[in-house]
Amino acid sequence: MANWDRAIRVILAIIFLILAFLKGGAWWILGILGVIFIITSAVGFCPLYKLVGFKTSSD
Repeated sequence: MANWDRAIRVILAIIFLILAFLKGGAWWILGILGVIFIITSAVGFCPLYKLVGFKTSSD
């Protein structure tokens, strides 16, 4: 996973988590997605990318 991809995931995760906490209700789904984005960016691996054969890094 490329650094720009990881940075975008972190930014989106923060936005999703804020929305989930402020809005409540069904917005908890975005909260879960935010947590997944944080984990995948911290680890540097996205299982969905592997499944579909998508790469954002040059490795």
